[in-house]
Amino acid sequence: MFADEELDSVEFKSTWKKERSLKSSSAQTSEILTDEVEVQSIHRVNVRIQTEEEPEKSFHIGHDESKELQEFLQRVEPFVSKQLDKNIRSHAFDGYEVNWREDAHAVTCIHTLSHAALDGELQCTGLSWNSTGSVVAVAFGRFDHQDWCTHKSMLCTWNVDRTLNAHKPVAAIDLSSCLMCIAFHPKKPAIIAGGNFNGEIVIWDLSREDETIVATSGIGDDSHREPVSKLRWIEDPSSKGKKYNIVSVSSDGKILIWQVNRRKGSLELAEGFVLLTESMPRDLKRKARLGGNTEMGVTCISYAHEDKSLFVVGSESGGVFKCSMNARGSAAGANIQSSVPLRSPVTFSFQPHHGPVYAVDCSPYHRNLLLSCGTDTTARIYSMLQDKPVLSIEPGLGYLFAAKWSPVRPLVFAVVTGEGLLLIYDLKTSKINPVYTLQAGTDKEPVFTLEFNQNQRQLLATGDGAGVVRVWQLSDELTTQGAREIESLADIAASALD
Repeated sequence: MFADEELDSVEFKSTWKKERSLKSSSAQTSEILTDEVEVQSIHRVNVRIQTEEEPEKSFHIGHDESKELQEFLQRVEPFVSKQLDKNIRSHAFDGYEVNWREDAHAVTCIHTLSHAALDGELQCTGLSWNSTGSVVAVAFGRFDHQDWCTHKSMLCTWNVDRTLNAHKPVAAIDLSSCLMCIAFHPKKPAIIAGGNFNGEIVIWDLSREDETIVATSGIGDDSHREPVSKLRWIEDPSSKGKKYNIVSVSSDGKILIWQVNRRKGSLELAEGFVLLTESMPRDLKRKARLGGNTEMGVTCISYAHEDKSLFVVGSESGGVFKCSMNARGSAAGANIQSSVPLRSPVTFSFQPHHGPVYAVDCSPYHRNLLLSCGTDTTARIYSMLQDKPVLSIEPGLGYLFAAKWSPVRPLVFAVVTGEGLLLIYDLKTSKINPVYTLQAGTDKEPVFTLEFNQNQRQLLATGDGAGVVRVWQLSDELTTQGAREIESLADIAASALD
């Protein structure tokens, strides 16, 4: 019924595809003609104009005692007084400062200071700005003593507001032993205190031309037995802010408070404390094999900005301690002689560093936050309310010798390293990496000191192991407080309670 069948193929040619023909042709435009022509036209006219000299005008303040003026002032006075009173209580411009200088967009070194007479033999052991912010003082000495100090050291000052000689200080005071730390008076720009390697504290008046020494603690039973690590001026509570005392700390464990007796030319011991090993956490005492209740060396001190009776100290053993001027802890051992009783001021111990602590600094913008750093290469932010750090930063750039909060930016702080670097951190930008890493040490010498200028807040000074001081001008972003910065700092402090 069905069968296979093959049929012939059928071809359909395309009707749309046609063959294309190609042809080559060439075209030439007419020759382009060019011509060069020089044209110069100069026409000068000189005209002199002389104006007549105007006579000086005199101004006189008018006196108007008219009844109309009196009535007007009586009518507007209540409204003006009300508005002025409202302005005083307003916080609209808190943290705002008028910028009278040109904007700066980077951190730059504007001065490099050194004393040619020292020839790099001494290190920069301390820095301090005076109360006007115009003078920076530098303490020269050495930290690497193997035995008793035989160096001749110096206290030098430079005025950065005037034309200065970078290699010749305005004032230079010779000393018979290394000067380990200095601090200008908070109110009097010519008064400065310093602590020596031999444990003596001296006050100088730089405005005097002849005898500059105002008072000295001398060397006796009440003085430090070891080099003075740090000193600070603190308000005398009995003088209502009119007088200041000096607090000094040393590696002998003493925290001493001195009153200035200018009439006798002496510093008189008013009160004192001693840091004892009983304040260390038990596990650390066990690891360090600290037996008994002996003294621990104090390396640094910082006072709280709100509660003047509260202060924090760092120790050679790595401990960081919250202390109180009103504390009455354990008494010092019988081996310590003093005209005033010495007791432990410690009220709370923080988780310690793994090595000596070189700096502690209480935040000027939050009562519960403090900054510390040390030889374990970490910078830490602690809350006064817990022992563990809220934030720990490890730059990995060697020992950290100094750390300071910015006086104008709540979230900014700076540290200096054993590899000669200045690191500036802005917690608003990063909680890990610095926003600026700057070479601040001569030939990578360690940078030992760091100090913000409290009055000229765009300035910061660093001092290194070669005896060279650098004054840095900070960028506007580091000196202009942003919106809600204090709230952000409060959030960091609150994270300690989470």
